[in-house]
Amino acid sequence: MGLIKLFVSILLAIFALLCLFFIVSRIGDHESLDDNLNRWCQTTPHPKQCMHLLGRNKPHLLRNITDFRVVALQATLDQAHFTRGCASNLEKICPNEKSKAVWKDCYKLVNNTILQLNQTLLGLQNNKISDFDAQTWLSAGLTNLQTCFSGSSEWNLTKFVSPIKMSNLTEMISNSLAINQHFLNETNESEKVEEFPKWVRKKDRKLLQSRSVYSRANVTVSQVKGSKFRTIQSAIDYAMSINRGNGRFIIYIKRGVYNENIVIGNDLKNIMFLGDGLRYTIITGDRSISGGFTTYSTATVGVDGTGFMARGITFRNTAGAEKGQAVALRSASDLSVFYACSFEGYQDTVFALSQRQFYKLCYVYGTVDIIFGNAAVVFQNCIIFARRPLSGQANMITAQGRGDPFQNTGISIHNSRVLAAPDLIPVVGSVRTYLGRPWQEYSRTVYLKTFMDTHINPQGWYPWGNTNFALNTLYFGEYDCFGPGAGTENRVTWPGYHVITSPNEASQFTVERLISGRGWLRATEVPFIAGL
Repeated sequence: MGLIKLFVSILLAIFALLCLFFIVSRIGDHESLDDNLNRWCQTTPHPKQCMHLLGRNKPHLLRNITDFRVVALQATLDQAHFTRGCASNLEKICPNEKSKAVWKDCYKLVNNTILQLNQTLLGLQNNKISDFDAQTWLSAGLTNLQTCFSGSSEWNLTKFVSPIKMSNLTEMISNSLAINQHFLNETNESEKVEEFPKWVRKKDRKLLQSRSVYSRANVTVSQVKGSKFRTIQSAIDYAMSINRGNGRFIIYIKRGVYNENIVIGNDLKNIMFLGDGLRYTIITGDRSISGGFTTYSTATVGVDGTGFMARGITFRNTAGAEKGQAVALRSASDLSVFYACSFEGYQDTVFALSQRQFYKLCYVYGTVDIIFGNAAVVFQNCIIFARRPLSGQANMITAQGRGDPFQNTGISIHNSRVLAAPDLIPVVGSVRTYLGRPWQEYSRTVYLKTFMDTHINPQGWYPWGNTNFALNTLYFGEYDCFGPGAGTENRVTWPGYHVITSPNEASQFTVERLISGRGWLRATEVPFIAGL
């Protein structure tokens, strides 16, 4: 075994050096780059990588910042394709099942990043997307890579994914985020979006409210003997097999407990799960990190395809508190809506991974990092229940993962209730429950007009691992909250914590501003409050 580990380490080192060699060889000698490119690159967070990788993209064409944005995006996309090659080659040197699991996640996430970059570049070139869309998709692309790296660190495999890190793709996406932020600052477009985005269909009206939606279902899943679709996965496979375009595809899931692990990929857009109610239609799984899965792959249901909707469904992970991270729902679906649903687990119940998400009239149950990830997400009129954790554990309602100051992401909990679950109530005095902790350096979580019960610790927020990590760079805030746990007089005194008193500041985290929801949510006619 020792020789095998040594051999794998040597291979990794050689492979990393080869990737670095090709990066350097592609960079070439750029001492003769004109001052024009240097001037533009100096405005980015990573000017060295900018100079190196943009040098082969005809810098003399950079007449203005619009040209600079396009050239930077093209260079970033080129680098993403190169990174995929590095990621693909890692499969050949996986020494064990854990490294294979990490490789599988990372390869998928790099491919997702290429998709995000490609649609951003094409959308901007063809004037079919907004600057806010672009910032959302660039944020998602960077989050994908951060998710890969987080998964590798769970099993001490950071060296294994080093060729992906060394490709400088994260730095290039960070540069593109900073460049695109200039356009958002110019137009403040997230405040002005009133119409439907050009790429969103207008036909999906009243899907989440009307009873007639049941009669419009494309397929019905039922556990009754003789049913054509007895599993949810078989219905998804059918949707994949037919030429349906990008129209809404409704899967009516009749009452029952469906023990399945489901993935809805990027190539399945506008899927809707319609249940008989959260008490009756239940999707359950028991994957956990203790069972040999990465946090990413523990999800009972994982959604990537744009425009996912769910109504009247329970998403459950039954692994239990002792099994560690065990996700009930993982969503990276842009413009996704969860209405009257329930999410049940213990550690890491809802993985709001990336992009724009909206949860309305939902229930969420968990213990440690109940809601986590780096989406731009609003929970409105929801109830979040802290359960009884393992002995010695503290409950964390949120763990937000914003890793770059220009990502337009954050968790907003609005007009909701934060309560103790029935199993926590008898021991509530001996269990500490906090509103959140910072998962990444620029973590951002806000509670707006939310009821907080007695189980919330007076300190309110908790550091990551008893360190000073991110205390200066995070943004945690509370605005106009109420209840016995909402007092702010004994809250943390971190530089990044805010007792918000200004409605204008609080409005940055509303449906209208955080997820630009006034436009796209109207397409579903799900009830929502756009402002405070």
